[in-house]
Amino acid sequence: MSKKYLNDVIQTIPPSGIRRFFNLANTMEGVVSLGVGEPDFATPWHIREEAIYAIEKGRTFYSENVGLFDLRKGVCDYYERRFNIKGYDPEKNALITVGASEGIDLVMRALLNPGDEVIMLNPSYVSYAPTVILAGGKPVIIEVKEENRFKLLPEDLEKAISDKTKMLFINFPNNPTGGVMNREDYEKLIPIIKKHDLVVLSDEIYCELSYGHKFTSIASFEEIKDQVIILNGFSKAYSMTGWRLGYVLAHEDIINAINIIHQYVIMCASTISQYAAIEAINHGDKDCELHKESFEQRRNFIVNGLNKIGLTCHMPEGAFYVFPSIKNTGLTSEEFCEQLLLESKVAVVPGSAFGSCGEGYIRISYAYSIEEIKVALERIERFLKSIDFVK
Repeated sequence: MSKKYLNDVIQTIPPSGIRRFFNLANTMEGVVSLGVGEPDFATPWHIREEAIYAIEKGRTFYSENVGLFDLRKGVCDYYERRFNIKGYDPEKNALITVGASEGIDLVMRALLNPGDEVIMLNPSYVSYAPTVILAGGKPVIIEVKEENRFKLLPEDLEKAISDKTKMLFINFPNNPTGGVMNREDYEKLIPIIKKHDLVVLSDEIYCELSYGHKFTSIASFEEIKDQVIILNGFSKAYSMTGWRLGYVLAHEDIINAINIIHQYVIMCASTISQYAAIEAINHGDKDCELHKESFEQRRNFIVNGLNKIGLTCHMPEGAFYVFPSIKNTGLTSEEFCEQLLLESKVAVVPGSAFGSCGEGYIRISYAYSIEEIKVALERIERFLKSIDFVK
């Protein structure tokens, strides 16, 4: 079929850089893949059991468009219980989505007019900029740097704002860098957000994976709470990637707006998944803690290993990714990852997949066993020696 039938905008958007390497690795035998951000834990049994029970009881019908009330209440209670953020009403301020990814799309389409600017950080998750572009908006990039521990600095935010800026899109703990923002970091941004009346979309999918400190949501600042849209889901904290369930917490007007799109294109999220998620959100705190403890051990192991073999790697404070520099190899991120995969059978993701500011880095997920990480490190070390790499 001729490309003349295709949408002009969609033809400008490249395929995901993550999936390209993942798909290539799947065609090869004996590959150690540390590329995909998916916990290696099975969904905890008590959560799976609740889904089985729902099926046995015939709870297989549509839910309300916004999601089951008990799940929306569970989400609001969770944010108060875990992060002391009060005041979200399950009747007005919560909507259940098909994964956090649908939530991003809903927010962009409901809020952006053609030409509106969205400030986002680079490196950032691969879907962020495309969803802005598909909604008619314009991404405005702020580079976050390793020397600043990949934090958003207030002077950089102020500099990026124009009269067309509508939204600030943040993700902490961050994918791919593992960077975090604590309360003191956010306090420096609040006056700027208030001054320019910005909407803040905060992707908090890794909120349960903050190491050495308690997670801070920007929604905890009451003076801008109505301007904040929280995006979250069940994939990372509860090992529920395949259940495809997320949620949005926001002002009632925003929830009503995104629900207009949601009810026409989705209708509702999977009811079976929602029943499982009710169990997760109400009784899964211990699961989150156990998973976090394991990820922290893996983080320490892989950071130590990478630095030992000569790839400079800062200690990430959140999520389950490391973002080591490969600049001293003389290879681009794409060249490094492709050669590493073809010659040493280790799959990681080029930093350039997360934006131009990721060039010179690679993303490695440590959501895998210590044994797999150990084998990967041994192969990476041999690969470095094969290209005459000097520490």
